[in-house]
Amino acid sequence: MATEVRVPTLGESVSEATIATWFKKPGDSVAVDEMLCELETDKVTVEVPSPAAGTLQEIVAEEGETVGVDALLATLSEGGSDAPAKPAKTEAKAESTSKPADDGGADSGESVDVMVPTLGESVTEATVATWFKQVGDSVEADEMLCELETDKVSVEVPAPQAGTLTEILAKEGETVQASAKLAVMSAGGGAAPAKTEAPAESAPAAEAAGSGKDVDDAPSAKKMMAEAGLSPDQVEGTGRDGRIMKEDVQKALAAGGAAAKAPERAPAQAPRAPVAAEDASREERVKMTRLRQTIARRLKEAQNSAAMLTTYNEVDMTGVMELRKEYKDLFEKKHGVKLGFMSFFTKACCHALKEVPDVNAEIDGTDVVYKNFVHMGIAVGTPTGLVVPVVRDADQMSFAAIEKKINELGARARDGKLSMAEMQGGTFTISNGGVYGSLMSSPILNPPQSGILGMHKIQDRPMVVNGEIKARPMMYLALSYDHRIVDGKGAVTFLVRVKEALEDPRRLLMDL
Repeated sequence: MATEVRVPTLGESVSEATIATWFKKPGDSVAVDEMLCELETDKVTVEVPSPAAGTLQEIVAEEGETVGVDALLATLSEGGSDAPAKPAKTEAKAESTSKPADDGGADSGESVDVMVPTLGESVTEATVATWFKQVGDSVEADEMLCELETDKVSVEVPAPQAGTLTEILAKEGETVQASAKLAVMSAGGGAAPAKTEAPAESAPAAEAAGSGKDVDDAPSAKKMMAEAGLSPDQVEGTGRDGRIMKEDVQKALAAGGAAAKAPERAPAQAPRAPVAAEDASREERVKMTRLRQTIARRLKEAQNSAAMLTTYNEVDMTGVMELRKEYKDLFEKKHGVKLGFMSFFTKACCHALKEVPDVNAEIDGTDVVYKNFVHMGIAVGTPTGLVVPVVRDADQMSFAAIEKKINELGARARDGKLSMAEMQGGTFTISNGGVYGSLMSSPILNPPQSGILGMHKIQDRPMVVNGEIKARPMMYLALSYDHRIVDGKGAVTFLVRVKEALEDPRRLLMDL
C-alpha cells in the first residue's frame, strides 16, 4: 500500500517552504519517524519524518523546489523494509533494537523514549549539559535524568516513569533539536543491554555542537558552498544568529565569493598568542556554555549596531534611606516582602520615561516605535551568567507589587527556572553593579532597547549642603543610550528626573 508524504503545518502566516535536503533517495528503506527531508521557510527549518515504515518509492518535490502547505513530497510503500535504518519509535518491546534478541530479561517491560521537553517560544535546540544517570541505573518516576542548556535557561529532564535507563542517545556536549530523543528506558527495571550505535540523525546535531554556532547553517547552503568551493568565512549569513541560508551563498557567488564576514565574527578567527610549553601544561580549556556564548554575541551586536553613549550623574540617597528605614518594618509586616532600593529606582525610571519617551522606544528599520507602557528589565547575576527577567507593566504597579515580582524573578533566575516569556519584551533595563562593589561603570545596551540605567555602590562622600560640608550617602548613576534615537538633552533630562525623584521620594507620590 502506498503512503503519501506531505508538507506539514509550517506555522502561523507561513504558507510555503523550500526543499532544502533529501536525506533519503528512492529505494531506501525507512523506519517510522525517520527523517526524510528538511524544509526551509523564511523563519524556521522543518524536518519531515516518515509517517510509516517501508521503502521510499518516489520523490515528487526535488531539492530547491518551493512547495505549499500539504503539498505532496513523496510516496512510500509500506512494509517493504527488511532492514530499517533505526528501530521503530512505537510500542516496541522484545523486538526493539534497544534490547538484544538474546536478552534474558525480555519481560522487564516496554521500551520508553525520553524526549527533549518543550524549550519555550522561539527555542529550537539545546545542548546536553549533564547526565545525572548512567546506562543500567534504576530511576524513579520524575527523577532527574539530565540537564539541557539553551541560550537562555537550563532545563531539567525528568524520567517519564520508573524503570531502568537502557540507552543514552545524546551524550554530554551534543546539540539536540526540540522533541529529539535523548535516551531509552525499560519500564519496570530490567537489565541494561549493551549500548547500540547512535541514530544517524545525531550526526548533524553533533556537527552543530562542534561548530561553535548557536544555529547550524542551512543544509542546502552547506551543500551549495561545498559544490562551489566556498568556506563559511566567505559568506555573510542573514539568518537567525548569523545562520547562512541558501540565498546568502547565491549572493556570495554572484559577487565572486568576496562577501565579507560580519565584524562580530572576526574575533572568533583571531589566532591565539604563542603559549610556552610549561604554561600550556597549566592551562585548562572549558567550553563556553550556550548562555555565555549568547551573552557575548548580543553584547558585541549592541556595540556594532547602536550609536551607544553614556552620561553620568550622582544621587544623594539620604531621602530614600531615611524613608526606607522609617517604614521598612511596617512595609514587611503588611506586604510580606522587604522594602529594597529596586522599587524606588523602578518607580523613578517609570516616572522619567513618561517625560522622555525616546528612552523607552526602539528603532525598527526606518521607524521609531514608541511604547505606551514600561516593561522593566532587571538584570540578575546567576552562577551561569547574566539574565534579564522582565517586570511587565511596571509603571502600573505599586512598590509592594514591584518588590514581590523582583524577588520572585530573581529567585527563579538563580535557580535556572525562568521561562523564555519572562525574559522577552523589555523596553528599558536597570542593572545594579553596586551589589558587587562597583563604584562606576558604563552598562551596555540590551538590544533592541534604547536605554539602560546602571546603579552603583552607595558610598559616603563629603558634600556641600546649605553651605556646610557633610558626609552624604552618594551613588553614581550611568545611563547608556542609543544616540540614534535619544539626543543628549533627552538623556540628561531623564537622568536628572531620576535623581530628583530619588532625592525627594515624595515627588513620586505626587507625580512631579
